[in-house]
Amino acid sequence: MHFLLTLILQIGVILVVSRIVAAAFRRIQQPQVVGEMFAGILLGPSLLGWLAPDVSAFVFPRESLVHLNTLSQVGLVLFMFLVGLEFDPKLMRGRGHAALVTSHVSIIAPFFLGAALALHLYPQLSDSSVSFDGFALFMGAAMSVTAFPVLARILQERNLVRTKVGAVTIACAAVDDVTAWAILAVVIAIVRAESLHTPLWITLAGTVAYVLAMVFLVRPALGLIEKRYHNTGRVTQDLLAVVLLIALASAWTTEYLGIHALFGAFCIGAVMPKDKGLVHELAEKLEHVTVVFLLPIFFANAGLRTQIGLVTGAEMWIFFGLIMLVAVSGKFGGSTIAARMTGLSWRESSALGILMNTRGLMELVILTIGLDLGVISPALFAMMVMMALLTTFMTTPILQWLYPLRLMREAARDESEPDEFTVLVPVSLPASGPGLLRLARALVPSGRRPRVYGLHLRRSDEHAVTDLEGTPDLPAQEFALQPMLRAAQEASVEVRPLVFASERPGRDIADLARVKGADMVLLGWHKPVISRRILGGAVYDVMTNAPADVAVYLERRFAPWSRILVPCRDLARDLPALRAAGRIGATTGVPVTVLHIVPPSGTPSATDVELRAAVSSASDSQRAEVTLEQVRSDDPVGAVVSAARRGEHDLVVVGVSNAWGIEPAIFGVKHERLAEETEASLLILRTHEIAAQRAAVPRPALREAAE
Repeated sequence: MHFLLTLILQIGVILVVSRIVAAAFRRIQQPQVVGEMFAGILLGPSLLGWLAPDVSAFVFPRESLVHLNTLSQVGLVLFMFLVGLEFDPKLMRGRGHAALVTSHVSIIAPFFLGAALALHLYPQLSDSSVSFDGFALFMGAAMSVTAFPVLARILQERNLVRTKVGAVTIACAAVDDVTAWAILAVVIAIVRAESLHTPLWITLAGTVAYVLAMVFLVRPALGLIEKRYHNTGRVTQDLLAVVLLIALASAWTTEYLGIHALFGAFCIGAVMPKDKGLVHELAEKLEHVTVVFLLPIFFANAGLRTQIGLVTGAEMWIFFGLIMLVAVSGKFGGSTIAARMTGLSWRESSALGILMNTRGLMELVILTIGLDLGVISPALFAMMVMMALLTTFMTTPILQWLYPLRLMREAARDESEPDEFTVLVPVSLPASGPGLLRLARALVPSGRRPRVYGLHLRRSDEHAVTDLEGTPDLPAQEFALQPMLRAAQEASVEVRPLVFASERPGRDIADLARVKGADMVLLGWHKPVISRRILGGAVYDVMTNAPADVAVYLERRFAPWSRILVPCRDLARDLPALRAAGRIGATTGVPVTVLHIVPPSGTPSATDVELRAAVSSASDSQRAEVTLEQVRSDDPVGAVVSAARRGEHDLVVVGVSNAWGIEPAIFGVKHERLAEETEASLLILRTHEIAAQRAAVPRPALREAAE
């Protein structure tokens, strides 16, 4: 009972500290896993044990650490299964000469440098109980690893998977991941065979037999799991239990063979069926518990075994400096030079090199194995842990310095042809996707081809799977972009889906509109967190910062439109709305009613000829059916509401204007009156300032167009 109470206390402390430190690291643009790694160090003898030894002894008594270690190993088994599950063999194909050469050099260079460093470190930091061969091979393997999960998360969070650098890097990291674990398996087999006096050929033969069985027997048999998933449409509890049992059996087998349980967990995940839905749901069910609950325990367990105080004196810090030099020069230097030789620019090559230098969690896993096997001493373990933390921590700031995010995203911009009209469509609610797509198609000017990007911004802690081109897989029915893509397929329209994590949706949408050269951003409306205004919250940020026309669509009726109403009070201000309504009417064949509102004692702002010309000028090849109505009123909004009800219009198109009571604002206590009192769907248009100046057509030209 005493051990249970202690374990519960330890887990509680670990979770609190890891979440706090991870949140602090996210604020400085570092991946969450880096913060959790540092949290583990803070809880160990390097800080807590140094500042408050009595507290450390109470929370983490030495005799209780065996239970914590066992729990952390279970978490590692599940994590390595997830790493293998999300590993796609296609990542290693089709990446060309750059990925092939760079991936090999990024393994060979640090491996040989690490083995060469062992010549100097072995007499100082090891003893005769460890063979030099095992020590040198382990140092080479430890220097060669790249943290594929951390690297993938960095690329996804920065929306860099589709860039040239991101694509080559993810392919190289995938190759490195498999190669490093294969090398490590051989190293472990050699070391364990020496310590257990088991013939090496037996261990290696068993490992070869295991791998062959995985590829040719187990992998085809796992197709039954995929078939079961397709029959049920979801991952049931029974199916999840079967998957976990298979993963545990594989881990047990490799542990029995002498090459560690983690290798078996990774292998079974790698050969699992890669059905997008199955992978997504399995990851959803396992990832949160593993990442939030079990992995911080592993980090804390590693931190409790890391004694930075052992690195004392000038000589020990020189050893650490050599380790850092070899680690960075091998990974960063080797990858950069290899990438440059294959044709990448120096900027792209250096960005790839610093990304490949990310070691993170995978390095800690390998180091923990080495410490458990007795291959490395506690002092060397502490140095290598510090190296893993520093090389991971330096990735984001150095990447930003070497290759700023703005330049890297601009390098990924698709070169649009002059006759293309690019529409960026952020989708938050899945049900709004088809309506937004229908409107996006209708707003494309005549004679120009649509280029539609469907965008879903997920939370930074939300799981997402992306394929080779950064295009999101769509495994689950609730996925935000799936209804839009299904509607696009039925309408034979190409929609390019984009998914990435975002802390500031409005600013990121505006930034992406700039990168993609969007002509228009089409937003669906949903209730802002701190405002009830239609143009509040993230919508306000987009309208303020996006260098494109911005339209907000409040969809009330999901059926195709039957009548469009566009009010006009001042031709100069309402011209964009008139043109948008004419464009929609011409594209869909829906009649357009122009409601010309004139003050009771004023004069009309435009003639009927000018109003018709404004609507008709939106389309060259096809003209919308236009009906003109004039009403005198000092209540423009009331006049629009009455006309919409009287004419049974189901779409009202207006521009951003104080005349209609609709202006962007961060805060607001109520919806705009037009939205509250009109039952029709509402399209609100804000024309970009530069575009508005170019679109300002003089009245003589309007008359000429009408003739």
